[in-house]
Amino acid sequence: MVVARLIRRAATVAVAVGFAFPLYWVVVTAFNSHGGTYSVPPNFVPGFHPGAFVYVLTHAGWERYVLNTVLIAGTTVLLVLVTSAMAGYALAELQFRGSGVLFFMIVGVMMLPAQALLIPQYAVALHLHLLNGYLIQIIPFAASTFGVFLFRQFFKGLPRAYWEAARLEGVGHLRYIRKVAIPLARPAVVTVALLTFISSWNQFQWPLIMTTSQSVQPVEVALTHYMQTYEENWRRLMSVVILALAPIVALFLLLQRHIVAGVAGRDSGVTG
Repeated sequence: MVVARLIRRAATVAVAVGFAFPLYWVVVTAFNSHGGTYSVPPNFVPGFHPGAFVYVLTHAGWERYVLNTVLIAGTTVLLVLVTSAMAGYALAELQFRGSGVLFFMIVGVMMLPAQALLIPQYAVALHLHLLNGYLIQIIPFAASTFGVFLFRQFFKGLPRAYWEAARLEGVGHLRYIRKVAIPLARPAVVTVALLTFISSWNQFQWPLIMTTSQSVQPVEVALTHYMQTYEENWRRLMSVVILALAPIVALFLLLQRHIVAGVAGRDSGVTG
């Protein structure tokens, strides 16, 4: 038993190190000296040579891309939370014909490859004159099938007595969602918000196809411009990568407990 437990822990640590090492190497390269970047054998201990990082911050116009991404991701998160909570509540609590079929149709959207829809989506965006702007990067992602599914599961777990008591007090559905259901579904809210933010922050293919102006493009598309600019300067390129990764890594580390609770369906705030 002890040997098996040690083997499992060693395997877990090895997998964790394997996943974390690329991120660690990005930090080492970004803050290494110019000569140390190409040294053989490589230097695995990070130094403190922030020149490349400071140069990127002061000369690359990075703040424009960050603001674009924050605007797009923040607006998308708000819209996804609203649409997911409303649809999830309707599918969980409201009785209407075809609700089961509608739910399976929504879940079935997850099986559609996004690449298969790019051409018709581009044609629609072109005819609606939405190309090369913020709206085309927000509106198509304002609803989330995963968000609807997760909120539905949480709302189905709420005791029916809560709604009955609220109805006796004259509370309608919208107020019940806002005052009772959403606070109790806090793990689902955090999970959907964080995963939506990460997905929106990491968007690359969609804005690359739908936008051409750098004034509205997000971080991930900006990385391609910097890869061409700094293709022979690994320190500056890795500094840009750190700037792109830092917000989502920090958010995930801070809120990972809520993600686990939300996906597992625990910590809903309902007792008894």
